[in-house]
Amino acid sequence: MKLKRLQQTPALIAVAVLGLVCLARVLHLDFETYERITYDQRVRVAQHFHPVVATNLGFVFINEDTVRAVMNREVGFHFGLYWPRQVYGRLVQELAAHGVELVAFDVLLGELRDDLHAPVAMANGDYLDSDVYFAQTMRQSGRVLLASTADLPPPDLFATNALALGDISTEKDPGGVLRRARAFRVYRRWHPAFRQVEADPDYGIDLRRARVEPGQIVLPRSIGEVVRIPVDAENNFDLADFGMPPKKGAPPKAKAFTEERIWHMGVSLAARHLQLDLDSAEVDLPHGRITMRGTGGITRVFPVDEDGFFYIDWALPPEDARLTKEPMHSLLWQNFQRLQGTNVPPPVDWRDKLVIVGSSAQVGNELTDRGATPLASDTILVSKHWNVANSIIVNRFVRRASTAVELLILVVIGAATAVLTLQRRPLTASLSVIALGAAYWFAAFLIYIRFRYWIPLVLPTLGALLMQHVCLVAYRVLFEQKERQRVKSVFSKIVAPEVMNELLSAERLSLGGARREVTVLFADVRGFTEFTDTTQERVAEYVRTRQVPRETAEACFDDFARETLGTVNAYLACVIDAAVKEKGIFDKLIGDCVMFFWGAPIAHPHQALAAVRAAIAAQRAILQLNQQRAGENERREIENRARESAGLPPKPPLPTLALGTGINTGMVTAGLMGSDTQSMNYTVFGREVNLASRLEGISGRGRIFISETTHAHLVRDDATLAATCIEREPTTPKGFNKPVRIFEVPWLPPGETPPDFQTMTFTKPKVSDAKS
Repeated sequence: MKLKRLQQTPALIAVAVLGLVCLARVLHLDFETYERITYDQRVRVAQHFHPVVATNLGFVFINEDTVRAVMNREVGFHFGLYWPRQVYGRLVQELAAHGVELVAFDVLLGELRDDLHAPVAMANGDYLDSDVYFAQTMRQSGRVLLASTADLPPPDLFATNALALGDISTEKDPGGVLRRARAFRVYRRWHPAFRQVEADPDYGIDLRRARVEPGQIVLPRSIGEVVRIPVDAENNFDLADFGMPPKKGAPPKAKAFTEERIWHMGVSLAARHLQLDLDSAEVDLPHGRITMRGTGGITRVFPVDEDGFFYIDWALPPEDARLTKEPMHSLLWQNFQRLQGTNVPPPVDWRDKLVIVGSSAQVGNELTDRGATPLASDTILVSKHWNVANSIIVNRFVRRASTAVELLILVVIGAATAVLTLQRRPLTASLSVIALGAAYWFAAFLIYIRFRYWIPLVLPTLGALLMQHVCLVAYRVLFEQKERQRVKSVFSKIVAPEVMNELLSAERLSLGGARREVTVLFADVRGFTEFTDTTQERVAEYVRTRQVPRETAEACFDDFARETLGTVNAYLACVIDAAVKEKGIFDKLIGDCVMFFWGAPIAHPHQALAAVRAAIAAQRAILQLNQQRAGENERREIENRARESAGLPPKPPLPTLALGTGINTGMVTAGLMGSDTQSMNYTVFGREVNLASRLEGISGRGRIFISETTHAHLVRDDATLAATCIEREPTTPKGFNKPVRIFEVPWLPPGETPPDFQTMTFTKPKVSDAKS
């Protein structure tokens, strides 16, 4: 369908609305809250499609049963809620015995607690401090990643014996939903002199509030004053400023702090599993990517924003069976049995697993670590670590459409909405816009599920689609509706240009009639019924003799239907083209019969002559068509000899049909016929129409019969043509009381041999013909 030319005013409205929507996107107006909700919906729907995940991820969970088991000595020892670090040491020892690859603790151990912890009895009779024991087990296993935050890093005893640190900071979006994680954080390690000052309550200094300014470090005090420490361009300070004279041979200055990049726990876990070099990672925040390379050519490039945040691919919920799980107290009990010399078959296979240790407690104690995620309103937040690790391992990341892509989407959706709204009826336009919106939402969900690509939904739907549609519909209602309703009412009843012009000139359409003198032409394709019957019989006989399956039989009958329709259309086209060329008004098709009329709704001064000329042209066109088909049949006859020699079935001959035509002129009733509230049809009816139909019925094959009135019009308009007409015996048509005079119009071109219409009947083919 070709699009209509848009009027200037609605086009300007569409452009203005689209410009406002794009401006809202560029200015980052607050649609993000609702957009994030649609993202959460996509994440939940994606879960039903079971995305591919790594199979080597595991979760050792601490819950209420674990607390009770440790408290009740069910694991060989008992402690209260604040466990000594030896408990974690025993867990590391047991997991190492099970052959895990890495152990990541989602438990902050921010200080040493020597005064609280019972010593650990060793096999040689010695006792180790609990913290020292934990550090020793970490060093021996060489597979432990410790949790850290910028505010609460682990003490040096733990940090130096762990394989690496992993940041476990959580930053939720507005609304309290955890959707993103920061790839890394830069930790500032202060010189011991600064830490010593911070530890002295008399100073009231919090290093987290320290400001690094050119030439100095400003340390705000709790009492409102500040301490200023001079530094050089490389942030080196004078040790003497802290009353610390340098040792002999040592430099008098030292760095006030060093900065260290600590990666997210999930990133650190996956990187060490894949042997990615985090120290050499290429961080390109302006272009939104971090590239990590490892041995064997392995590379991971994941998208981040300008602050280093990325969206977590929540592909592996805690309840997923593909995540290996076991409670911590079960492993502690196995460790106790192992130390007692009892070999207990492990209930879970932990070999080569990447294990995250964290809390799954519900409520009621300080172990609880739960919150809202796109998966659910209540999720254990430790799950972020294995989902981040899984994303890197399987190399699947959530990517959000760039601003340029979002603007392109807004333009496309807005333009499509404008076209649908302006080019269709209001109801159809609204339904089309709804369908467009539904299709876009479906595509957005499908794209996320398949590619983890996040395209916007809220602004394209509310702005580019809904706002655009509402504004344009309002324009149509206010400025176009009256004229559009009139045009709709008029043009839905169009039959021909002449009919259209009369209807458009009327103030109101109504069912009614007018007396008009018209010339009516009926033309019927002769032999069509025989053709359809024999072809149907041919197909049926082929199906019977070959015992064709039902599906194949249906295909055969469909081919028959197409062949039949194609044949009748070829012959009817000859009549229709000839009548339209003579400005005839097409009324209707009745099977293989066509009806035209001249003289209504616009008077035609030479209507009879035009109808007769159309009939002559139609007969000559059909003669030419039959000659072409006869030539094709001769070619097929020759071809069939070769096909028979090759053992192939012959092709059937093409049918050649004839035309019978009846024309009458007289007074009829012309007007709209049908329902005042539904469909109408402009037509003519009356005695003279019936007579034209009867003349067609008795015209036979290849003949044109006209009435006495039509002949009289020919005498007036074209005496030469009228003189060639041959009067036939009067006849009394069905439904008439008196005989009517009939004239036959010769139509063959000069020198043309009259066709033998008696030999043009469509005969029943042989069974061999049916094979084709």
